[in-house]
Amino acid sequence: MDPVRYYLALLALISLPPAIVYWFIVHPFIDVWRRVGKATTYSLLTVVFVAFAYGLFTLRATLLAQEYGTDWRLWAPALLCYALAARISMRIRRQLTFTVLAGVPELDEDGKGGKLMHEGLYSKMRHPRYVAVTLAVLGWAFFTNYLAIYVLVPITALGLAGIVGFEERELARRFGPEYEEYRHRVPMFIPRFGRGQ
Repeated sequence: MDPVRYYLALLALISLPPAIVYWFIVHPFIDVWRRVGKATTYSLLTVVFVAFAYGLFTLRATLLAQEYGTDWRLWAPALLCYALAARISMRIRRQLTFTVLAGVPELDEDGKGGKLMHEGLYSKMRHPRYVAVTLAVLGWAFFTNYLAIYVLVPITALGLAGIVGFEERELARRFGPEYEEYRHRVPMFIPRFGRGQ
């Protein structure tokens, strides 16, 4: 089990921080990326992502030095987190095509790409994908039981919360009053339950 936990921890370590940084590079500078075009944007961002991932890979011995062994008691919460993340992901899968996940609509030159998602789970919370990612990372941390992955949980949650600020500003520009009405009606992360929901 130790090699499986190690390689899963390594995968999380080299993929999550670059993915978060990727979106912090995209969203605040979306107007610049729209001007340079999709091909140039994705080429440059791929280089940044790979370079960052490689840098973390070279530091893997240090970053993954502290691990706590296989702890079967953590598997139940790990499975619960994965199950919740998988349920959310399955419910939004039809709406989140690869082009949407990669941010292609955001990069349309006129700034009007894509459509506002407000059906299905998006009628209950505005950012279910980020909730799913955070739950999955928490499950990953419980399963791998490495200090570095536990540290990635709050980094991921805070990073995604920061990205939401940029993303919501861009969505308000793109969709105007329609998005403002949606934002006031639907909570960000925690769905409301009860009458009318």
